[in-house]
Amino acid sequence: MSKPINEHFCESWINGSPASAVPIGDRGLAYGDGVFETIRVNETPVLFLQHLSRLTRGLAVLGIPFNCNILKNEISRYLQHRKHGILKIIVTRGVGGRGYASLSSPEPNRILSWHPLPEYPSTYFSKGVSVYACKTVLGQNPSLAGIKHLNRLEQVLARNEWGQENYQEGIVCDLQGNAIEAVFSNLWVVHKGCLMTPRLDMSGVAGVMREWLLEVLPKHGVKVKEVTLPSSDLLSMDEVFLSNSVFGIWPVKQYNGVSWSPGVITMLCQTLVQDLLF
Repeated sequence: MSKPINEHFCESWINGSPASAVPIGDRGLAYGDGVFETIRVNETPVLFLQHLSRLTRGLAVLGIPFNCNILKNEISRYLQHRKHGILKIIVTRGVGGRGYASLSSPEPNRILSWHPLPEYPSTYFSKGVSVYACKTVLGQNPSLAGIKHLNRLEQVLARNEWGQENYQEGIVCDLQGNAIEAVFSNLWVVHKGCLMTPRLDMSGVAGVMREWLLEVLPKHGVKVKEVTLPSSDLLSMDEVFLSNSVFGIWPVKQYNGVSWSPGVITMLCQTLVQDLLF
């Protein structure tokens, strides 16, 4: 006789129940028709409300009907015996026909999965990371800019450019050569005491850590601007760092032949994230 499934320790749930596969006709598989979130869980999920807000915005852009309360209840049950790991949420439009047209009344699939926290060397935080100048460029689409939809082929191509060694992240630009973000994090630069981050109205992903920093930093006396940032300007910045809701803040120590040490604003951001979130 097979053993009953212990739902609290099954690694993945679909629509509130332990499961490990979606139907082959799921539109997330066929077309990337959905959104996802990757959430760090310490004792509780970090920036949880911000993650749910971005997920809800993305689903609204895609026109996928969604009941956030159902998902929140499922997550509460799913995390009951889980701490110190990564929760990944995927919501797809669900099963549809072969063509691009959606069903008039779709039934979205809600997928939860659990993963170990990545183990990064402490030097990434204290001394910084080396960053690759990616050749892959980001397409521009204001309708999809900012949301974390399932179509991430640009990031896959960019990440595969530098393999496994020498670099820890990569900067990606748009068609005009403006730096937009890193492959799996957001980009920040400091020049003459002013903190700046690229505008994301045409491409890129608006990270929840980026959103949190934009809200919190002015309260601590840090002037912040969202700007158009030509990639060549990166080389003349006083500080460069990256933000992500899983690893927090990484200073950039090297990019395109230029080196930096962690600066005052970078270290302030690190302190705020560590003290208030991690």
